[in-house]
Amino acid sequence: MNYLSSSLTRTGLAIVALVTMAFAAQAQTYKLTVGEVGIRLDGQVVSGIGFNGNSPGPVLRFKEGDKAVIEVTNSLDVPTSVHWHGLILPYRMDGVPTISYDGIAPGETFTYHFPITQSGTYWYHSHSSFQEPDGAYGAIVIEPKGREPFRFNREYVVQLADRHPHGGARVMRNLKLMSDYYNRKQQTIGDYFRDVSARGFGAANSERLAWGDMRMMRTDVEDVQGFVGLINGQSPEANWTGLFKPGERVRLRLVNSSAMTYFDVRIPGLQMTVVQADGNNIQPVTVSELRIAVAETYDVIVRPKEDRAYTIFAESMGRSGFARGTLAPREGMQAEVPDLREPPLLTMADMGMSHAGMDHESMTPSASNPTAASQNTTDQSAGDGTTVPVDPQMTADSGSRTATEPMDHSGHMMPGMSEGAGDPFYAAGSGLLPLGVDGGRFLSYADLKAQKPLYPHREATREIELRLTGNMERYIWSIDGVKYQDAEPIRLKYGERVRFKFINETMMAHPMHLHGMWSIIDVGEGKWNPAKHVVSVAPGTTVSMETEVDAPGEWAFHCHLSYHAASGMFRKVIVEGGPEQTQRATTRQEAG
Repeated sequence: MNYLSSSLTRTGLAIVALVTMAFAAQAQTYKLTVGEVGIRLDGQVVSGIGFNGNSPGPVLRFKEGDKAVIEVTNSLDVPTSVHWHGLILPYRMDGVPTISYDGIAPGETFTYHFPITQSGTYWYHSHSSFQEPDGAYGAIVIEPKGREPFRFNREYVVQLADRHPHGGARVMRNLKLMSDYYNRKQQTIGDYFRDVSARGFGAANSERLAWGDMRMMRTDVEDVQGFVGLINGQSPEANWTGLFKPGERVRLRLVNSSAMTYFDVRIPGLQMTVVQADGNNIQPVTVSELRIAVAETYDVIVRPKEDRAYTIFAESMGRSGFARGTLAPREGMQAEVPDLREPPLLTMADMGMSHAGMDHESMTPSASNPTAASQNTTDQSAGDGTTVPVDPQMTADSGSRTATEPMDHSGHMMPGMSEGAGDPFYAAGSGLLPLGVDGGRFLSYADLKAQKPLYPHREATREIELRLTGNMERYIWSIDGVKYQDAEPIRLKYGERVRFKFINETMMAHPMHLHGMWSIIDVGEGKWNPAKHVVSVAPGTTVSMETEVDAPGEWAFHCHLSYHAASGMFRKVIVEGGPEQTQRATTRQEAG
């Protein structure tokens, strides 16, 4: 071998070694064990499921460009799984049993490996049975390759949850036996007489008859009450605390890992500047309060200037409970905890109709519509003589086939928005209308504008309309009146841009989550519409989102309220065509 060829060989080997070292340096490896844990609530310890002996599990930290390698071992005596919520990855790594893979059998280890192609705040959770509401969740923090477009001195993950003293399977059984089992805020005869005094007998009686015809109650804001609100696994009594130095900018990574609870978050005495929504940078907006739907994430920056404590207060949308933590200069400090505000009541506006023009026949069984409340109850055994779904995506019990016509929601859009761009928290006349605190600003989807679009803006190639349907009386939830096991998959073509139009015909808000692809919510801002992984749709509203179909494979699409998904508000999405490899194709382009 001559000198030149030898030199080239050595150079080539050196390059290979450097590349190998660089790749190894980018590989971030974690080991997680799913197992039983004890979760401390105020005054009691309940059994649950967690990661590495704790709930929530450890915060997984990556940097954009890393290769994630996560070994998950199942120490339970039932199958488990882990879904990486909001992460863009090959569908075989998405962690949904029967769609992505078979799950992880007892005693087995499954290794997830995928590239980290994004940055921001995300989370992970089990997608098997009711393991997530029982505590199997944790947070993910991904640093960007470059500098953040905003300044902060320190940061904290603030992971919210709603742990109920009853386990998830028991909660589901009770909801199926009696849908208002956990509704502790029902109206009383005293409320009726007060309404009669204020509005007259005719109006008060007519309204109650209308709600009765619909088999609903004005207090059906939340399905499950009686939970204990948690911040990073700590109850209000335990008081999770994050330290700061006066004058610092503190970044709070808010994650709602609840099974069912929307939280309204505020920090009395501080304004919050929202800089990210579902991991994506937005044009900063300063608010006094924000509502975080189940499964959403928001990053906010606060700047406490005084040498005192501040309470992080997250009360449920139905005002039935709260989570509480503290920001303070020193350990042991605490601030006053606000009282819960008066619980809201649903209005006819929330049902997309005025009292005078309602058609109740399409919502209840009748000779003309005998299938409006039909139900095929074939839940699987829970092992104790009762029946519950084993997996949200496997359940046999869900929504009925109805013959209802879509409601007219045209009166429920924010001014200046296009059809289908209704703000999910601001339906006109809604009993859920958040008024903020002391006249402060409350975050709206209409406030969210992308800082830099993920994709070039273009017209959708087609529209798919999805009606969110259900029957509260029998606790059944569905899409287009069809339960998951009876539904055909939604089929998309690789490379198209699809507009999904959600029409919520129920009295409940639904946080809709499409796996594997970004959901660009239409807030009327064109190319500046924000990209999210969860889009919340309030009662009686129509909300649209668009999706760049750039991820081949099979994906889950469902309401992220645990017991709604388990009851049938769930679909499989199949993306046809695209690269032969299952790895996501690179379609994100510079569009700034």
